[in-house]
Amino acid sequence: MITRLTLIGIAAILILSLSNCNKSDNEYQNGGEGTINLPPLDPTLVNKGKDIFRYETFGDETTWTDLLKMNQVIEATVDPVTALSVGLKVDASALPPAVVTGITDGSINLNDPQTTLALLQLNAVVGLQGKVSSTPEGALKLDKIGITCALCHSTVDDSFAPGIGNRLDGYPNRDLDPGLIISLSPALTAAQKNIYASWGKGKFDPRFNHDGLNNPVVIPPAYGLYGLPKSTFTGDGDIQHEPVGPVAYWNRYVAVAEMGGHGKFSDARIGMTIDNTGGGADLVTDKLPALQAYQFSLAAPLPKSGSFDVAAAKAGKILFNSKAQCVSCHSGPKFTDVIQGGKLHSIEETVATDKMYASRSATKKWRTSPLKGIWQHAPYFHDGSAETLSAVVEKYNNSRKLGLSNQEKQNLTEYLKSL
Repeated sequence: MITRLTLIGIAAILILSLSNCNKSDNEYQNGGEGTINLPPLDPTLVNKGKDIFRYETFGDETTWTDLLKMNQVIEATVDPVTALSVGLKVDASALPPAVVTGITDGSINLNDPQTTLALLQLNAVVGLQGKVSSTPEGALKLDKIGITCALCHSTVDDSFAPGIGNRLDGYPNRDLDPGLIISLSPALTAAQKNIYASWGKGKFDPRFNHDGLNNPVVIPPAYGLYGLPKSTFTGDGDIQHEPVGPVAYWNRYVAVAEMGGHGKFSDARIGMTIDNTGGGADLVTDKLPALQAYQFSLAAPLPKSGSFDVAAAKAGKILFNSKAQCVSCHSGPKFTDVIQGGKLHSIEETVATDKMYASRSATKKWRTSPLKGIWQHAPYFHDGSAETLSAVVEKYNNSRKLGLSNQEKQNLTEYLKSL
């Protein structure tokens, strides 16, 4: 179905591509400079997308309950302390005053799985949707569990306690250990459990359950995406392969192929066709326009005051656009040359440790990642092979033989922290 947002999204990408097709590389000398004239987003659609992002499971309870039996695992073993330890977050705004008081004074037992079920009943666990009932004896029972986009792509500000606070949508949850959580399923073999448990916090392999290769990548941010003609590390998503838009391509893939939602996904480039509808309703397609609109509305977060050295960052900006050669790829208003007609780079061009992941993708190439908000989501590169921004600078300095002095590397790092 072609909606108003679909047309706006297509128009925005076409305007972007056409406006860039005649530009020379010299017109994008400086990263972060220039403007993109994008249509305003429909606020009604954005608000609808917000609810979808936070609460929509696309019917994936079929996977997480019926197949993986995660409702049984949570009900029996996952107390709030355990949940927080594997990176699950709690939305403080969903907690009634009595619950806030109980957590504060210790009268609510955070070592009891029943408390987790109570939090699910309050819709307070970010990214999880649970159907909770009561047994004849008065205990809580988790009948169904499903996941939403927010599980991996939201966190909280820890304003109440570590892992409990106000939602920060679009932020990658680098505390989350999705592989370890999946490995708790009684439906998996021991070999499968070991692979999932090996991924570590903040990482997920969105292709493992289809190609059988074990090669996880860091969970990416879902902010700062409006105006990019291709999405994901490898630029698989674009309007040629998903008319709703580039981010909607990956939303469809994840909703169907990873979350187990009731929808359809097909891409001949990777030889994949999936139909999870079982002959029933498609619960994914009609939600893609609003979901993408909400993600488009999420701007990259500004750095915190005092988090970087202003004078050093000014010197670092000059280096970024000259000696350090960063601007050769991280150019223009989005700090990425992908806005130049969807430009991608060969597998060999990445300085990340792992180069194999791109070979599993549709494009077999890399997209230059946008840099705004980069201070927020360590570790860096798709494989997380640089723990800090200073490590990123060191990696480029060595691989590109830039010859940066220690002071220059420090200045460049401070500039990256300022973006």
